[in-house]
Amino acid sequence: MNLGDRAWPEVPSATLLVPLGALEQHGPHLPLDTDARVAAAVARRAAADGPALLVAPPLAYGASGEHEGFPGTLSIGHEALRAVLVELGRSASRWASRLVFVNGHGGNLPTVPDAVAQLRHEGRDAAWSPCVVTGGDAHAGRTETSILLALDPAAVRQDAAETGVTAPLADLLPALRAGGVAAVSSNGILGDPTGASAPEGERLLAEMAEALRTRLTRWRPDPTGRLT
Repeated sequence: MNLGDRAWPEVPSATLLVPLGALEQHGPHLPLDTDARVAAAVARRAAADGPALLVAPPLAYGASGEHEGFPGTLSIGHEALRAVLVELGRSASRWASRLVFVNGHGGNLPTVPDAVAQLRHEGRDAAWSPCVVTGGDAHAGRTETSILLALDPAAVRQDAAETGVTAPLADLLPALRAGGVAAVSSNGILGDPTGASAPEGERLLAEMAEALRTRLTRWRPDPTGRLT
């Protein structure tokens, strides 16, 4: 299942899942690589029972300019991200039957579908799928904290978890676009991690993995290349 563990003669012509993350602040209580961890976990769980599915090591850097008001954030920006995704897709298409970017960071949009559109225009069977849950909060709140508690509880600084800005994201967007997350939230949290739990995180991971597995089986990319 894990591409990085294989020797080259062991690599079949398979559907390749490439998890996409970011290295950015996730409040005072979650690790900087939260998005990459989540995307990789969703991809691995979706591929666990699927035939001819391989999971590449996650792309740990993304477009995270909105979080650069906090130390530790490393962003490659949208232009570089697009170039990396297109080149990865071109390279993978030499041996993989299909390619799917499993996106764990919302800030990578709209570059992910743009890169996929380029690959599809070139005749490559590429698509993308988001890691989202129904009713999830925006950033470093209960949703992501629960998922990290399920994946690696030692990585969560529970004593540092605190409520962030809980206003609807739509209300925050003008200030976010102008000044980034730091302009609206001093601790970097858009949500409230209170009540987060590992069982809830397991449920959310299962929901996302099952959704991805269903989309892979159906293989019905929409006009943006997103699997539906």
